[in-house]
Amino acid sequence: MSDRHLLFEIVDALETEGLGRDEYQLQRMIDVKALEQLVDSANDDLEIRFSVGEFRVLVTQSDVRILTNP
Repeated sequence: MSDRHLLFEIVDALETEGLGRDEYQLQRMIDVKALEQLVDSANDDLEIRFSVGEFRVLVTQSDVRILTNP
């Protein structure tokens, strides 16, 4: 993931789901640099999940997705 900007991918995924930039402060919720280091150093099986407001974010080495509630 080192060639991608994880922060931008997370923000883009949240905005695609309809969450406005003024509705959260991502830098107060997660340490993006630490998250990038963890993802870059992990194997393909790593999945990191966290919440931003009502949204659940899934980060893997190859993807950032917003999970929907069943």
